[in-house]
Amino acid sequence: MDWKYRWKNGSQPSRDQAVKNPHLLDESQFENQQDRKLAEESSRKHLGIPAPTLGQEQSILPRAVSLDESFI
Repeated sequence: MDWKYRWKNGSQPSRDQAVKNPHLLDESQFENQQDRKLAEESSRKHLGIPAPTLGQEQSILPRAVSLDESFI
């Protein structure tokens, strides 16, 4: 299968690299952010990696109480 986009570092990333990196493709080949977003989603599908979710950056653990906060 021929891939029509240029990869960010010149070659296809490994699955581990692709999971950690939010942008896989060279941004200079896109005219707007919407085209880039669609191509990034397509590249993740091409590599067999799920698309990032909206809450992926947030911790699933509850926030710890700081020493400055009181329980009163």
